[in-house]
Amino acid sequence: MIKFFLMVNKQGQTRLSRYYEHVEINKRTMLEAEVIKNCLSRSKDQCSFIEYKDFKLVYRQYAALFVVVGINETENEMAVYELIHNFVEVLDKYFSRVIMFNLDRVHIILDEMVLNGCIVETNRNRILAPLFVLDKVGES
Repeated sequence: MIKFFLMVNKQGQTRLSRYYEHVEINKRTMLEAEVIKNCLSRSKDQCSFIEYKDFKLVYRQYAALFVVVGINETENEMAVYELIHNFVEVLDKYFSRVIMFNLDRVHIILDEMVLNGCIVETNRNRILAPLFVLDKVGES
């Protein structure tokens, strides 16, 4: 099961966070700081899977953006690694400009892919269908 999903820049600033388990706000801040420190300090030659406390971290770097997913021990690391790549490809397919101005759309995309910590959809066309409907309604 996925515990959380983070998008972080190289400066360590969280750009998007989604938690699938209850974590208090002050603990989220500490958790994110530690997770970001662990991922950003690693070299490109090191593995993208990290054992951390009672869960695992799976991360990928895309230019100046890191996508970090916290998972429990039973989740498949490679499946989550591919989920991250699929998520970034969906973002790339939908957005032609900077995505940080459209965080509501990024959340919709993530919600279409992951529900209650479980991967529910990976087909790009199905993921983007609700957004295209919203775009058409917005145009008219």
